[in-house]
Amino acid sequence: MRYLGIGTGTLVTASPAIARVTTDEADRLPFEGPEFQAQPFNMCGYAAPKLPTVRIAVIGLGMRGSGAVERLCYIDGVEITVLCDKDPERVAKMQAHLAKVGRPKAAEFSGEEGWKKACEHKEVDLVYTPTPWHLHTPICLHAMNNGKHAATEVPAALTVEDAWKLVETSERTRKHCMMLENCCYDFFELLTLNMVRNGLFGEVVHAEGAYIHDLSKEYLFNKNAYTDMWRLKQNMKHNGNLYPTHGLGPIAQCLNINRGDKMDHMVAMSTNDFSLGIMANELAKTDDFFKPYANKKYRGNMNTTLIRTNLGKSMMVQHDVSTPRPYSRIHLVSGTKAVAQKWPGPERIGFGHSWIKDAELKELYAKYSPEIVKHIGEIAKEVGGHGGMDFIMDWRLIDCLRNGLPLDQNVYDAASWSVVVPLSEQSVNNRSKSIDVPDFTRGAWKKNKPHDITLAGGGNTGVRKIANQ
Repeated sequence: MRYLGIGTGTLVTASPAIARVTTDEADRLPFEGPEFQAQPFNMCGYAAPKLPTVRIAVIGLGMRGSGAVERLCYIDGVEITVLCDKDPERVAKMQAHLAKVGRPKAAEFSGEEGWKKACEHKEVDLVYTPTPWHLHTPICLHAMNNGKHAATEVPAALTVEDAWKLVETSERTRKHCMMLENCCYDFFELLTLNMVRNGLFGEVVHAEGAYIHDLSKEYLFNKNAYTDMWRLKQNMKHNGNLYPTHGLGPIAQCLNINRGDKMDHMVAMSTNDFSLGIMANELAKTDDFFKPYANKKYRGNMNTTLIRTNLGKSMMVQHDVSTPRPYSRIHLVSGTKAVAQKWPGPERIGFGHSWIKDAELKELYAKYSPEIVKHIGEIAKEVGGHGGMDFIMDWRLIDCLRNGLPLDQNVYDAASWSVVVPLSEQSVNNRSKSIDVPDFTRGAWKKNKPHDITLAGGGNTGVRKIANQ
C-alpha cells in the first residue's frame, strides 16, 4: 500500500474504502507504508565485493553522457563495454573516441528501448546513465534487477513511489544506486564539509543551496540542446523545485542527513511565470516549431523550498532557470562558530562579524582540503568537467568499487534528495502546505555513520596521462 503524506495528514491509496474519507479523517487513521516497515538491509556503509576492473555501460550519450565517456577513459581499472543512445550517430561518435584513445570497441545499442539490452549485457558491472530525467528510475531499476550497480544523473526519481522503488530494489539486490551529484565534489564544498567534520563551524544550524542558472534562451528554447525539448516540457508539466540536488546535496552532507539526522518536513512556494510563456509566444510568431509550446502554462520562475530536520536544523533550497541572474548554488553553511558562503562570489568564510582575508582562506584550503583533493584535485582540473568536480566524482566512484568501499552517496541520499522534486510540487499546489518527508532509511539514520572522506582502504586507482587523450 502506498501513501502520500501532506503535513501530518495521510492520503491512503489502493483502498476504495479509505480513498473516500476526508483528509481530516485520514489524519486519525492508522496506516502502514514502506517507511513503517522493517528495513530488510541497510545500504548505508555497505561495501560490495571488490571489482578490480569496473566494466561500464554508458546509457545516454548527449551533452552529459559524451563528457562522461571522455572522463571515464582517463581512469585505470575501467572498461567501457557498452555504449547506448537512442540516436545511433551518438553511439558511433563515442565509439570513435574509444578508438582514438586506445580503448577496446564497446558493444552498441540504440533505439527507444536499447537501454534495456544495455542493462542486461553480461559484461557490465556498472550502468552509468546521463539520460533525460524520466528514464533515470527505470534504467536504475533494470540495472539493479540484472545484477549491476547503478549510477544516475540527477534527479534519481521524479515521484515518491519511484524513490521507494529505488530504495527497495537496492536493498533487495544489494547493488549500489548512486546519484551522480557532482557538486558534492567541488573544491569549496569539500573544504567546508571537512571543516564541519573538524568542528570549525560548531553546531551547524542552517544551510542554503540553489540552482539558479538562466537556461531559457541557450538551452530550454534551443532546438539543438535537449533532445525532443524534454527539459522545456518538464517546465511545462511541473511547478516546483525541479532540480534541487546541486544545492541540496552538499549541504545535506554538512548536516549529516540520513546519517545522524534526516529531513522531517518541508514547505515550498513558487512565483508565477513572468518570462517562459512570453518567450514561447514570441518565438511561435516567427517559427512554427514553437507553436506547440505557445499559450501554455509554465512553472513559476522562482521556487523556494524550506526544509526542517528532525534535530531542528533548517535548509533553504531555491530553483530558478528562467530569469537573468548570475549563476549561483549559494552553498551557505551557518553554524554556532562559523559561516561559509560560495555564491555570489568570491568564496567567503567568517568566524565573526566579517569575512576572513584571502590569505587566511588559502591557509584553510591548505589545511582542511580533504585528502581526495590533495590526491586527485590538480589532475581533475586538467581533465575538466565543471572545473574538475565531475572527474573527482567519477574517480572516487571507480576507486570505491575497485576497492570494495562504501560509496559516498547511497540510495537513501538519491531518494531523499530527489524526493524534493515531487514534494515541492505538492506543497506549491496546496498553498505551500507542510509536507512530511519520507524516512527512506526506516529509522536507520539514527545509527548510520557519516561517509568517510578520507582515502582509507583505497586511493590506488591510477589515471592515464592527460596527453594520451
